[in-house]
Formats: sequence, structure tokens, C-alpha cells
Amino acid sequence: MTWMVIRLVLSLAFIGGVLWFAARVAKKRGIGQGNGLIEVVARQRMGRASSVSVVRIADRVLVVGSTEEQVTLLAEVDGDVVEEAIAERRLAAQPALTGGPGAPGALAGSVFDRNGWTTFVSQLRERTVRR
Repeated sequence: MTWMVIRLVLSLAFIGGVLWFAARVAKKRGIGQGNGLIEVVARQRMGRASSVSVVRIADRVLVVGSTEEQVTLLAEVDGDVVEEAIAERRLAAQPALTGGPGAPGALAGSVFDRNGWTTFVSQLRERTVRR
């Protein structure tokens, strides 16, 4: 029994070492990293297999819609407008993180948000009531 535990630990250590080495080699060669030219600014899922993304490519900001089959350019947006919107959103989120007066709380919008679950359960009850 003890020998099996030792073999298990040694095997896991060997696999961890190989993964660590592969990650170092990949990082050194730049594999899996972007070149800094393309940045996804924001992404919103619209359904199970579709989403809308705001992508910055060099000095252009594009809004694209993507599904499993295709990617479609929806609009080109001014970069300054996007920066202002991001800064505005960060300012709006700060009171929630600091827990200031009137703030919804640090967990607002997360899985641990009690108000979100309360709303979900009430909507579920509304849908399952027999009429």
C-alpha cells in the first residue's frame, strides 16, 4: 500500500515537472501568446453559440458578432468612445468593490449574489405555477 502511494506521488511529480518545463519552453518561444496587436476589449454572450465582441486591432476598434460558423463585422467604433465607456464602467464598479454607501456589494452579479438567486427563484416559480 505504501509503495503505491509513493509511486503515485512520484508519477504526479514527474507529470508536474514535464508540464512546468513545457510551459517554460512555450513562454520562451512565445507560443500561445498574442503579439500585442490584437486585444479583446469586451465580450458578451448572446446565446449558447453566439457572442458579440469588441476587438482593438492596432488603432481600430471593431464590433464583431461570432457564431460557430462565422464571424461578422457589425460596426467600427471610435477608440476614444470605447476608452471613455471603460473608464466610466470602472468608476461605477468601484463603490461596489469598496462597499460604499448605496453600493450593491462586492458580490453583486456573481454566483454568490443573494439578490440574483432570489430573482432567479422567483422567476422560476412564476414559470412553473400551474394556471
